[in-house]
Amino acid sequence: MNNPEIFEKTYNQYWKKLNAFSYTMTQDKDLAQNIVQDVFVDLWERKEELNINAIEPFLFRAVKNQVFKHYQNNRFDKTILEEKFEDYIIDNFSTIDPEVMDLLYSLLDKLPEKRKELLLMYKFQDMTIDQIADELGISKQTVKNQISSAVKQLREGLKDLVWLAPFIIFNQKF
Repeated sequence: MNNPEIFEKTYNQYWKKLNAFSYTMTQDKDLAQNIVQDVFVDLWERKEELNINAIEPFLFRAVKNQVFKHYQNNRFDKTILEEKFEDYIIDNFSTIDPEVMDLLYSLLDKLPEKRKELLLMYKFQDMTIDQIADELGISKQTVKNQISSAVKQLREGLKDLVWLAPFIIFNQKF
């Protein structure tokens, strides 16, 4: 990374993706840009001492750490950020990289069959609570409860997958 041309190429290649990732975590456009800028400034300043094998994971991890550091310094509970990540995974389940999907499908397979069916109807078939209740002949409250339980169970499983955030976000189309 000592070469200014390589640094500029890296900057141009990853700026948008890192900024989108940072924004996903912070929901603050200016803060997201500042964090990414800080990561690149730090990378340039430490170019002599850093030995980076894989630049993509390094950059995404650095952004994530900067976000956490920012919120830690501002006495913010980082569990809110982890929940945002989990929500992102659940809401964007169908657009995630195939390799990561295998891991997520294993979490889905752990759901009770009926609960999984309701979640898939809701998330993948874009059916409303009312439509699901009518089709299956069950109450709306039962549908809500089962979907809520499914999401909660997936969240618990996703806590173990938080380390995948950079790879999942990186593979998204921006």
